[in-house]
Amino acid sequence: MKLLHHISLRLSVLMALLILSWSIPFYYALIDEVNDETDDSLEKMSEIIIKRTLAGEELEEAFISNNNQFTIRDVSAEYAASHDHIRYEDREVYVKEMREYESARMLTTIYCDDDGNFHELEVYTPHIEKDDLRETIFKWMLTLALILLFGTMLLNTLSMRQTMKPLYNLLHWTELFRLHKKTSKLVNPTNIDEFRQLNETVEQSMLRSQKQYEIQKNFIGNASHELQTPLAVCMNQLELLMEDPALGEEQIVEIGKVIRKLRNMVQLNRTLLNLSRIENGQFTQSELVSFQNLTERILPDLQSIFTAMQIHVEMQSPSDFQHVMDPTLATMLLTNLLKNAFVHNKQGGLVIVESTADHLRVLNSGIEEALPDNQIFVPFYHTPGKQNSTGLGLPISQAICRQSGLYIKYKFSDAMHCFEIGKESSDI
Repeated sequence: MKLLHHISLRLSVLMALLILSWSIPFYYALIDEVNDETDDSLEKMSEIIIKRTLAGEELEEAFISNNNQFTIRDVSAEYAASHDHIRYEDREVYVKEMREYESARMLTTIYCDDDGNFHELEVYTPHIEKDDLRETIFKWMLTLALILLFGTMLLNTLSMRQTMKPLYNLLHWTELFRLHKKTSKLVNPTNIDEFRQLNETVEQSMLRSQKQYEIQKNFIGNASHELQTPLAVCMNQLELLMEDPALGEEQIVEIGKVIRKLRNMVQLNRTLLNLSRIENGQFTQSELVSFQNLTERILPDLQSIFTAMQIHVEMQSPSDFQHVMDPTLATMLLTNLLKNAFVHNKQGGLVIVESTADHLRVLNSGIEEALPDNQIFVPFYHTPGKQNSTGLGLPISQAICRQSGLYIKYKFSDAMHCFEIGKESSDI
């Protein structure tokens, strides 16, 4: 869920709870206010009736109009002593004019005349239907709640979208950020202190990482270049030394071991140098490369090298995969993938090269479990049991793909390891 929607949802829930908690006391306050007004009216009417009755005056018809009615009856002193002289209550009374029972508010007053006789006056007026009132209040409160909720969500969304704009700009900038590419300066003006601090922190962190990456890349490139000549000189001198007739067999064997180590170092150095050149964008040629033709040129050499492993090779080419890129990089990329398929295969294994217009896949048998896809493209990662490899073949392949506008991905399926390169993402 997006942050904007999460905030709007929480505010809406809080608003709904607030409206609900307010509507309950509102209902009881409204009923109490209605009762107060009705009681005041009944009290005035009762006072007038008692005064006129005690004065012996005739009561006018106005006292029983508008459904306001009263009754007077004589009561005993014992009854008067055992009941409150003034009491309010809600009661169902029969209204003659309407010929039905209705809810009424009643004021009962017990008073004494000059002769010491007690009388009970009941004054009542039809009351509002509380059920109807409750239903009406509920409907209007629900309508008000929905209007407030939708209005709040709309206003919050518009307001939060504008407020969160600096955050979205920052996220967009981080998505476009690449360590190996020059990134434009972050332009994200904002008056909010927290966002401004976040801008500075993220930009400084990203640029610091990019600077460290450039330093590391330049160091590897420079170190590889500087080591190239000394390693070649050491190799030549040791090869000349092996031709010395004064050396014993044991010494020649030891020198041979050193030469093999140096050859591994030369290969590693050459690979690091190529990786540095690729990431520095030093391969600038561009032409349409046919990967099918390139495969047919590279495969025979690899098959002759790995003849002893008796690996069976299958070509499945419904159509030719072609891409505009540097031809040297294309050769390096395909050589790495095919060589990887042979080196990490098993005796009597299988290599399949599948070519379509959208992608090229290299599949090979080998170990019966998937490789960690979050590590195989990490420099110097070695497949278990293959510690003699440089661990740079796949990182170089990934760098070439990134430089050439291709993707590369790995999948293990049906006991086959599959590496795919292509122009656009597709499932494998």
